[in-house]
Amino acid sequence: MQSTKVKELMVPLAEYATVSEDATLNEAILALEEAQKNVEQGREKHRAILVLDHHRHVVGKLTQWDVSAGIEPKYRAIENITETSRFGFSPEYIRSMMKDYGLWRKPLEDLCHKASEIRVKDIMSKPAPGEYIEEDASLDEAIHVLVMSHHHSLIVKKGDTITGILRMSDVFKNICDKVKACKI
Repeated sequence: MQSTKVKELMVPLAEYATVSEDATLNEAILALEEAQKNVEQGREKHRAILVLDHHRHVVGKLTQWDVSAGIEPKYRAIENITETSRFGFSPEYIRSMMKDYGLWRKPLEDLCHKASEIRVKDIMSKPAPGEYIEEDASLDEAIHVLVMSHHHSLIVKKGDTITGILRMSDVFKNICDKVKACKI
């Protein structure tokens, strides 16, 4: 895969779901739905939304995880929740957290109202330094970064400019296509 470059598999920024950091969750969901209508046939639909500041620079990502956690505001009280989720706590401990923190008592009630009040900037994930990759990087390097970092996507850049997103689903499809093409 050495000859394949990230830019060959990435989804260009203009084709990806984007929303302003000041948008509501409702507006973000509508933007995602609209962007999914234009996904190239044979490609997976988008599962995240890139968040833009007033200068149209990418400042965050709104993932399925962010939305699910964001509708329960009490998660914000749990420090380092994204880090602690990787420790593999027992089901009993996880259930006890629901009780101790009073999680999920009524978060799905009045969801429409909440979705119009929750701001994307309050629930988005800010990209970590290791979540970026140059568009001229090899697919080999991108796969290594995805595997080691457990990200579902990488933000693609050319110098200081964000040009797209490389999704694990597109990388996986590329790997499968190459395996199927093998003459074994």
